[in-house]
Amino acid sequence: MYVKWKLNKTYIFIYDGSKNNSTVETNFTSAKISVSDLLKGDASLKMERQQAVLGNYTCEVTELSREGKTVIELKYRMDSIPDQGSDCSYHTTPTPAGDEKEKGGCKLASWFSPNEKILIVIFPILAILLFWGKFGILTLKYKSTRTNKRIILLLVAGLVLTVIVVVGAILLIPGENPVKSASGLGLIVISIGTLILLQYNVFMTAFGMTSFTIAILITQVLGYVLALVGLCLCIMACEPVHGPLLISGLGIIALAELLGLVYMKFVGHLKSLVYVAQELFPKPLPSSAIYEQLPTRGLYNLLGISEGK
Repeated sequence: MYVKWKLNKTYIFIYDGSKNNSTVETNFTSAKISVSDLLKGDASLKMERQQAVLGNYTCEVTELSREGKTVIELKYRMDSIPDQGSDCSYHTTPTPAGDEKEKGGCKLASWFSPNEKILIVIFPILAILLFWGKFGILTLKYKSTRTNKRIILLLVAGLVLTVIVVVGAILLIPGENPVKSASGLGLIVISIGTLILLQYNVFMTAFGMTSFTIAILITQVLGYVLALVGLCLCIMACEPVHGPLLISGLGIIALAELLGLVYMKFVGHLKSLVYVAQELFPKPLPSSAIYEQLPTRGLYNLLGISEGK
């Protein structure tokens, strides 16, 4: 078996399996592969960051009469932060399909571009603001002695969630420390699922479950699942390509909160109309009784005749 790595057109590493011997180019003395991993089909190349030159790396593997080749582009992220004094290495892994994966001992500050970071923060904050809007409607139009305890619990849970998301946003946006950025992202995505339980309790406290509220909750659950899947894929791949999946999940959660707010406002308006109607007519009255309760002048005006006729 032969494994050859070259940068552009220059071979920087050659491994001869028959002799178990490696040949390294002088400018890439730290380049190495793991023989145990090579026997498992992993021809990954490791080297120190200082010697990892940007460019296209080609891996050529020859085993008996079979040959394979994979080209990988090595790029530095603008927010990559190596630990000073540490042995920071880049690890480029070719796959059979020719896909690229870049993992390294260097810490990466973020998986997302600045615009994606802004969306990741805006959607959860918008969803929380919409929740507080529903909480206000619940307090003003549906408050009763029976629901006071639930309202207090919703208030406490909402405040805790707001604090967690704000802290996560503060940790995520600067992007100067990779550990803080990852912690902030985790706080935002994981804690935002609490909105599902809060919205369920708001609906149950206000008017119970209907087919429309069930559809809203299902939509919100799907959005949360998408956000979690996007987060997991970003963490495993260390690539920003799965950012849109995460952002779309957070956007769906915010949309479900908006639908819940509109529905509560609409149902609350209908309940107000029903209450006014019940106050005016406590009991159903026959049409003759209704006309008897009207003032005579009002009845004449209703019929379009004058009192003298």
